[in-house]
Amino acid sequence: MVTVTRDPERYRVMPGEGYDGVVQVSAGGFYGSGVLLNGGRAVLTSAHVLEGADTVTVRMDTPAGRINVPASQYALHPLFDADNGNGDLALVWLGEPAPASAERSTLYRYDDDVGSDITLVGYGLPGDGLTGYVESGSVAPTKHLAENRFDTTGDALKEALGGGIAWDPLPGSQLIIDFDDGSSENDALGVLMGLRDTGRGGAEGLIAPGDSGGPAFIDGDVAGVATYTASLSRNGQSPDINDVQDSSFGEIASFQRVSYYQQWIDRSLRKADPNTPASPEEVETTLLEEDDGTSLVYFLLEFNGERDDPKQWLSVDYATRDGSATAGEDYIAVADTLILYPGETQAAIAVEVIGDDIAEPDEAFYLDVFNPQGGSFGEGVAQLTAVRTIIDDDGWMA
Repeated sequence: MVTVTRDPERYRVMPGEGYDGVVQVSAGGFYGSGVLLNGGRAVLTSAHVLEGADTVTVRMDTPAGRINVPASQYALHPLFDADNGNGDLALVWLGEPAPASAERSTLYRYDDDVGSDITLVGYGLPGDGLTGYVESGSVAPTKHLAENRFDTTGDALKEALGGGIAWDPLPGSQLIIDFDDGSSENDALGVLMGLRDTGRGGAEGLIAPGDSGGPAFIDGDVAGVATYTASLSRNGQSPDINDVQDSSFGEIASFQRVSYYQQWIDRSLRKADPNTPASPEEVETTLLEEDDGTSLVYFLLEFNGERDDPKQWLSVDYATRDGSATAGEDYIAVADTLILYPGETQAAIAVEVIGDDIAEPDEAFYLDVFNPQGGSFGEGVAQLTAVRTIIDDDGWMA
């Protein structure tokens, strides 16, 4: 007999330092967490944080201070299913670009995430594993950090628990962690499915209220998005240290697997940008620098070959590189993988140019494209490179 208590509003990250690109998302009097994506115009979070909200605001703690940015729109994943924790993702588009000082994040696109160490960041309630989180209202939400490890997937956990659980995660779509205190008695996944691992010591944490939508990072890339916690028992054995669902030792948490949902994320971001060039003729190779904020310059990649399979994904890796322009001063560096999904033959890469009112000469930077998968650049060609020039408008004088 398996008994399950789940509450998708309860999240937890234990105290620590935060990342500048992790944000608080407020919607309809409730709040969760999220992460600013490359391009500085959109935030990835959980669907259940935003469902039914009329207005959404994103709060950022930047090196220059705390700011609030109203959202211009948001979108929930079309397969969002709160009962089973499926498709619990949302994208929030900012009403104005994020400041250049806010850290942007890249998606973790690989399926080797199970077994990987992760860093959890969010605005959840503080507390400890012995007594759980501190109740809302007694402390102000602040950014916290913790460590853990992706132990298994939601469907593997369901299979191990057997038929007594009314929960149906999409295969491969959810990543599961547990909150260990170093003992075998409170090793949740050890008790529930024989995955013996007593944890990360004092650095280990779990999600709590307010961390919903917060990222789990692998090597700095977003691999998971916080969804729910659960206190599970099996055959009369409960690993939960206090048998109360409060993000205490012995509980588990689930994250949406970003690699599983990357197609929806990528295509939603592309569709929402009205300035993306649709043909090579529309590509601008120069950009007039603004006096402040960031503006976007685009690189357009096209595939002119034949797919072996219409369902095949094609990809290239890319990275910006300094010329006379300097990353962090003149533009925001990016390095990622561009994927052309079924039905796509082209996609644009946007790079943010940082505005200032300092007189300086025109400057240039490069985008290198390499490691093609599913096609090639031509015989003997390992890398493609394009250049963009930032035109200064602040009265440079020789």
